[in-house]
Amino acid sequence: MVLEIIGSFVTNSIALLSDAGHMFTHAFAIGISLLANFITRKPPCHHKTFGLYRAEVLAAFINGLFLLPIVGFIIFEAIVRFLNPQGVNGFYMLIVAFIGLAVNIASILILQSSRDTSLNIKSVFYHMIADAASSIGIVIAAFIIMSTEFVILDPIVSLGISIVIIYWAYGILKESVRILLEMAPKGMNIDTINEDLKANFPEINQIYDTHLWTIIPEMLIYSTHIKLNNDMIKDNQEDFISKINDYLSNKYRIIESTIQIMPEDAVEACNI
Repeated sequence: MVLEIIGSFVTNSIALLSDAGHMFTHAFAIGISLLANFITRKPPCHHKTFGLYRAEVLAAFINGLFLLPIVGFIIFEAIVRFLNPQGVNGFYMLIVAFIGLAVNIASILILQSSRDTSLNIKSVFYHMIADAASSIGIVIAAFIIMSTEFVILDPIVSLGISIVIIYWAYGILKESVRILLEMAPKGMNIDTINEDLKANFPEINQIYDTHLWTIIPEMLIYSTHIKLNNDMIKDNQEDFISKINDYLSNKYRIIESTIQIMPEDAVEACNI
């Protein structure tokens, strides 16, 4: 980041300066992510019953949100350069861009094996992918500017970087907001799960007041009320519930399910 800031002034390249701003968000993102990883290791207690796993989701949300003003600055500077084209030193721009690309590739390789272990690490990994893409764009632009003096390409690359940043920021914000608002996990539907349970457990007469939410992407929680066909229950209810819990765990990766058996004359809760 520091090298790109210095390089942007030496070369007069807005693309390098915009990428330095992008790099700053990465440094900020990694700092928050490291802090979140430390916080989430703290065990649950009487008032933090799920522990602090959501800290990494909050960190991912902050990372995505923080990218937006950076994008605004890059777009503004690119428009200014379109209106007032300025000379760019393509040779030094190329050297700085190559160094930045090497750092980004190294970062991607380090995070590759663990990118799907948490939303937090995934957000940092996407930061690196986005910056590698922008570095490649700057390398190509530097070659062209060196050869043709087509300096307008510098703000064009800046706008390309902005599009990449917006794309990844939107994805991270959408996923983190979904978790923070206690929505059902992406691709999962409680009606589908309930129908599946009724099909595989004919003892179930009715399922209602079902909730499915995410602590972090790897921790799914499910709760519901059920009414049973009592004539079909051969085992005790505790064993039956245990079978349902095992089924939900094996098929849907639900780590914790709370199932309450209701009497036949129980009234369903009002849906608000």
